[in-house]
Amino acid sequence: MRTLSDWLAYIEQQHPKSIDMGLDRVREVAARLSLGRPATRVITVGGTNGKGSTVAFIEAIARAAGWKVGAYTSPHLLRYNERVRIDGVEVDDASLVDAFEAVEAARLNPSPVGRGVGVRVGRSERVSDSDATPSPPNPPLEGEGSGLPLTYFEFGTLAALWLFERAGLDLAVLEIGLGGRLDAVNIVDPDVAVITTVDIDHTDWLGNDRETIGAEKAGIARAWKPLVLGEVDSPSSVLRHAYAIGANALRLGSDFFHEPIDNQRWRWREVGAELELPVPALSAPSQRANAATAIAALRALPGEPVRDEAFAEGVASAALPGRLQRLERDGVEVVLDVGHNPQAARELATWLQAHPIAGATRMVFAALADKDVRSVVDAFASASLPWFLAGVSSGPRSQTAEQLAARLDDAMAAAASLHASVDDALRAALAESSAGDRVLVFGSFHTVADAMRILHSGR
Repeated sequence: MRTLSDWLAYIEQQHPKSIDMGLDRVREVAARLSLGRPATRVITVGGTNGKGSTVAFIEAIARAAGWKVGAYTSPHLLRYNERVRIDGVEVDDASLVDAFEAVEAARLNPSPVGRGVGVRVGRSERVSDSDATPSPPNPPLEGEGSGLPLTYFEFGTLAALWLFERAGLDLAVLEIGLGGRLDAVNIVDPDVAVITTVDIDHTDWLGNDRETIGAEKAGIARAWKPLVLGEVDSPSSVLRHAYAIGANALRLGSDFFHEPIDNQRWRWREVGAELELPVPALSAPSQRANAATAIAALRALPGEPVRDEAFAEGVASAALPGRLQRLERDGVEVVLDVGHNPQAARELATWLQAHPIAGATRMVFAALADKDVRSVVDAFASASLPWFLAGVSSGPRSQTAEQLAARLDDAMAAAASLHASVDDALRAALAESSAGDRVLVFGSFHTVADAMRILHSGR
């Protein structure tokens, strides 16, 4: 019997490139699956930073309102199952295997193999049950196979949509993977699109400046539908695109607002309405803006409104691992954060300044080879902190500690101690720390995942 691990290893090999942006292949396979809308209502969430947190806030608020919610996010930290949640629970291995088998059958078979249960993704035509053909037997996993090649992300996106369609969801919240316009998730027409922030990242694919990147991310907007913007200074390219297609842009700082009341409460407001809310459990400086953006997105949805009590309950309960996640090891506070670009690093530096400790802080940093690591470490230039650089493994994006240090020029972190792995770097930082000290581990999802495995193992 094929396990989830078997399938994950298989789908990683089904396309010669790890990233191949474009919608033609994934649209074709979705049509073969006769995929319907993944939920009664859909919100897509794109942006450079804050996507995962905003999805978590939307999911928690909608569940507090009594809705059945599906959430699709990426990447994962420890288990692939983290990417697909239904009613707050990670989808189990058997369900993912079923979904992968359905996608594989459609990938190999040019005839529709789905059940024809609803609206085709992003389109209005319907497919009746009588039009659908039965699924063929499971194809073998061995060998190259044939049919349309799908990337790992495309395969997983189609599997998630297949599962959501069958779950009877009130709301699906879908996180954009890379960019927006050509991301696989963008085959779905949302009722509301969200762009959290736009900053410099993935320049090989999206461009070298905010205006160019913003134009790519704006591609998730839909004509005459709400587009919620989670930063005050969105690139003009985003606003131009919204205006050109008739999308209703709702802007933080112009159309909705957030402001502190005291250390325990804050206020969300728009013209004619306001909410008093608890401080989010997610503690980064940007989380109140993310929560405000999530509230604006839910209020912009057509149909049944969310009751006010659900907004407060969801904001207070939303949680997400790897976002300023605090753990303790022998009296040392270990803070884990997946931040991997300059904007995220500036947020981390702001948080460190706002949360001083009596002891020392040490930095464990490992980043993928395509990241702007110099700008990341420069965010902490005002603090004299000891650094521990580590290598990280992720196929062609892998980078050794020596390669990382060579890219830092004369930055303080360039003189750091070098370690082959996050495991080695974290152990070295902890060995030099005493009770009351802090170790911040950041730089990528891979970095945080490696640290989590060490800390959870108790070794």
